[in-house]
Amino acid sequence: MRMKQLGKSGLFVSELCLGTMTFGGSDDMWGKIGKLDQAAADDIVKTALDGGINFIDTADVYATGKSETILGESLRRLGVPRDDVVIATKGLGPMGDGPNMRGASRYHVLSACEASLKRLGLDHVDLYQIHGFDPATPIEETLEALNTLVQHGHVRYIGLSNWAAWQVMKAVGIAEARRLAPITSLQAYYTIAGRDLERDVIPMLKSEGVGLMVWSPLAGGYLSGKYDRDGKGSDGRRANFDFPPVNKDRAFDAIEVMRTIAEEKGVSIAQIALSWLLHQPAVSSVIVGAKRVDQLTDNIASTEVELTNDELTRLNEVSALPAEYPGWMIERQGEYRAHMKENG
Repeated sequence: MRMKQLGKSGLFVSELCLGTMTFGGSDDMWGKIGKLDQAAADDIVKTALDGGINFIDTADVYATGKSETILGESLRRLGVPRDDVVIATKGLGPMGDGPNMRGASRYHVLSACEASLKRLGLDHVDLYQIHGFDPATPIEETLEALNTLVQHGHVRYIGLSNWAAWQVMKAVGIAEARRLAPITSLQAYYTIAGRDLERDVIPMLKSEGVGLMVWSPLAGGYLSGKYDRDGKGSDGRRANFDFPPVNKDRAFDAIEVMRTIAEEKGVSIAQIALSWLLHQPAVSSVIVGAKRVDQLTDNIASTEVELTNDELTRLNEVSALPAEYPGWMIERQGEYRAHMKENG
């Protein structure tokens, strides 16, 4: 398990991050994703740590706080030294009926983080992320609140999740101008079946030195290889919760190539999908969640899968995004200058 720098910060995290969305669900949306009780979650956390993972991600809305509670209890039961793990959580979503119990206002950010710390049983989290963009709150207000959390020692680093490139860029600029805690990372959806991030977000992240944490790297299980072209044929998670959206024809074309490579290497299709992400320079850490220990073990094994240049080319070609403006014009007009830079 390799350790990678998170953005341009001095924080190092494992290339795989344990996601805990499967912890604590009941007969609601979260239950469709996972209903792991405390004992099962303990096994998952232990397997992750034994496999070299030092990075664990959760959120207050996961199972309405139960995920954080279960994770905190697992760390205590397993006797995990606090400095051995990097704990990340997120806030934004509704945690009550009141109008101020949601969003990225100063009111909610401060109270949400405090509540998360209580559920986790920790005095600080290493990475606190705004779970989405709040159109009702000025970015300046959100960043000032996050800076307060850092100054008070409740949070070490701050991040964002599911923000557009221009929104992240605006936040980076405001933080720099006001000398606030910098944006360390963005958590976003990115898979070989959904490469939309490459149009604007990834170039921006590279430019500004912001790390990328990938959620749903198997596209909600679609890239496990268990589904046919119509998304049918398995009783997995997508059978009950068809998310995130996937262009199934384009994804299945990629799966067919991944299946060939997987068979040649004697590994699973899921491992090829994860390995492709781990080969992408912009990726800091890939979040993997699991309902069973064997699923997590299979995911961890992806860190040992090396893809050749030829294999990466085959995978990149079959999953390539259709050209869009202004991307194709920027590439066309900048080609000769890029050539001069490369060749002196």
